[in-house]
Amino acid sequence: MDRSRLNIAETGESFAAVHLKARGYKILEQNYRSGRGEIDLVAQDGDCIVFVEVKTRRSLKFGTPQAAVTTQKQRQISKIALRYLQAHSRFDAPCRFDVIAIHLSPQLELLKLEQIESAFEFQARSRF
Repeated sequence: MDRSRLNIAETGESFAAVHLKARGYKILEQNYRSGRGEIDLVAQDGDCIVFVEVKTRRSLKFGTPQAAVTTQKQRQISKIALRYLQAHSRFDAPCRFDVIAIHLSPQLELLKLEQIESAFEFQARSRF
């Protein structure tokens, strides 16, 4: 990823983390990596583990940020979430998958942030 896109992604993830903390969530992990993928944020909302995919855009020319969370991306996040739960012995914890869609100005100022709770279900067709 080039530096400009990385900066946009990092800015969006920072706004998302601040948003979640303001809503009472505890951030457990940022950029949790496992295998060939990562989950942007792992948070705790009460007793629920929340796996958060943050999508950030400066322009809506190619669609909304949340539209970029394809079925393939959902499968990848599901696979990494299982690895997280296994690594932390948390299979008994309720969990969900949220998407935070962020629209930034060209100067990287926050224009809009939308949290979509339970944006998708676990994608069981993932290969483990």
